[in-house]
Amino acid sequence: MHIIVCVKQVPSVEMVKIDPETGRVLREETPFMMNPEDKNALEAALRLKDENGGLVTAVSMGPPQVEETLREAVAMGADRAVLISDPALAGSDAFVTSKVLARAIIKLAPFDLILCGSRSADGEAGMVGIQLAEELNLPQITWTLDLKVREGVVTAKRKVDGGCEVVEARLPAVVTVVREANKPRYPTMRGIIEACKKPVEHLRLSDLGLQPEEVGLLGSPTKVERVFQLKKGRRGVILRKPVEEAAREVALVILRELAKG
Repeated sequence: MHIIVCVKQVPSVEMVKIDPETGRVLREETPFMMNPEDKNALEAALRLKDENGGLVTAVSMGPPQVEETLREAVAMGADRAVLISDPALAGSDAFVTSKVLARAIIKLAPFDLILCGSRSADGEAGMVGIQLAEELNLPQITWTLDLKVREGVVTAKRKVDGGCEVVEARLPAVVTVVREANKPRYPTMRGIIEACKKPVEHLRLSDLGLQPEEVGLLGSPTKVERVFQLKKGRRGVILRKPVEEAAREVALVILRELAKG
C-alpha cells in the first residue's frame, strides 16, 4: 500500500511577524513548523503502515526551507520526501496549491490513499484536501477522526454536527484528518539520523507541465487584500459599594443597553 501525505510548513502562530506595509509574513524573523493537522494526517498514515505494511510518501509545496519539515516527516517514519519548489509558485492560493499537488501526486503514482490535514493553521481555508480530490477525480472523506483500510476500501469515522458518522470509500481516495484523531509520535534519535542522511526529492514547475502564468499570484483566483493583527481592548469598572447596591447598578446598566437595542 502506498500512502501519500500532503504536509505544509506554516508560521508559528504565536510568534508570527507580519510586514505592516505588504501584509506578508516576514519569513526571516518568523519560526516555522509542520502544520499541526498535517502531523495528525502523517500519524494516521504511519499507523496504517504499521498495521498493513507499505510505503508512506510526504509531499509539500514551498520554498527550499520546507525541506526541514519534510525531514521531520521522515524522522517520524515517512519513507520518502518530495518537495515541489519553484519561485513562480510564490503567492499561490488554495486552488493553485491543490492543482500543483495533484500534478505531483500523479507523477508519484501508483498510490492507494492520500491524507491531508483538514485545514492549515495559517490560512484556515480547509480547501486543499477537498480540491485535491476534485482535481484527481477521487472520492473523498473529510473531518476524519479514525480510519481503517481493508480489501481496497477505506472506512472512516468523521465529525459531523452533534456527533459522528461512519462512511466508506473505495481506494484510491482522499481523506482529511482532524487534530482530535490521534497524538502524533515523536521522532526517534535513529529516525532523526536517517532523516539527515536521506535525500529530499525536488520537483520544479517544468516537471509538472505547468506554466508560470498558471500558478502563483498570476494564476490564483483569490487574493489576500490585507493582513492585520486585531487589537484587543477591555475596559474595566471598579464598584466600591455594598454587594446589593453594586448588583443593582450593574443590572440597570444592562437594562439600559438592552433598551437601546
